[in-house]
Amino acid sequence: MSDQKEKLGLIAGNGKFPFLVLDAARAQGYEVVVAAIKEETFVEIEGKGAAAVHWLSLGELSKLIETFQREGVRRAVMAGQVKHKQIFSSIRPDWRLAKMLLSLTTRNTDSLLGAVAKVLGDEGIILEKSTWLLEPLLVKAGVATKRAPTEQERKNIEYGRCVARQLAQHDIGQTVVIAESACVAVEAMEGTDATIQRAGEIMRSLHGDASTLSRALTVVKIAKPNQDMRFDVPVIGVKTIEVMRAAGANCLAVDAGKCLLLDGDAVVQAADEAAVAMVAE
Repeated sequence: MSDQKEKLGLIAGNGKFPFLVLDAARAQGYEVVVAAIKEETFVEIEGKGAAAVHWLSLGELSKLIETFQREGVRRAVMAGQVKHKQIFSSIRPDWRLAKMLLSLTTRNTDSLLGAVAKVLGDEGIILEKSTWLLEPLLVKAGVATKRAPTEQERKNIEYGRCVARQLAQHDIGQTVVIAESACVAVEAMEGTDATIQRAGEIMRSLHGDASTLSRALTVVKIAKPNQDMRFDVPVIGVKTIEVMRAAGANCLAVDAGKCLLLDGDAVVQAADEAAVAMVAE
């Protein structure tokens, strides 16, 4: 059990992930200081028992550091999605973020968030693993659902993992969508859900009776080869299953121990109800 007076910073993006971290941290006795990103964080974070909630723009890196230092935060967790494209959208970077962006030779997720983590560390704020307080929600190895993948789905998974590993190696995206060992869609800045939706649209756009290509889709979502568990950890939730169902995807493969189930057992239940096979390796 941690010291009751120890403060933990929470850099909150969108989705349920920050709420899970907040609840887990409070349960372990931490006072949680939330840095809520105006462009991303759900407003409901205000009423969830944090010691303080400070709203700041995605471009205000100096304000983030000053806020945590003023609050006495020395350890922090980054949780929740920050859409990659937001960084290159209408935000106005402060001098510290602008300087950091200019120093980068590549602007993929690892480079961007890794640089932020380094800046925080230089200012005495250590960024912990985002799953640090949520280990029970990490997917365990094996078939999680009542239905196991079919022989063709396993072929899709094997091929999808090969493709996804190449993408992940270059930090392009973590998700690929496969149909009968053909790559239908790969993830880039748009995110997992949009990738799955696009795959469904592509399949619906094909003419004929699918005599040469099955319309059944397999989704493969993997961690990067050297996944930094402090940020951009693969996550899936009930919404993922809903998006898959609408797109005509009936199999999901993830990495054991490196993918977080945002809704816990409800994800598996939703997959069973949709006849989606889910497996972790």
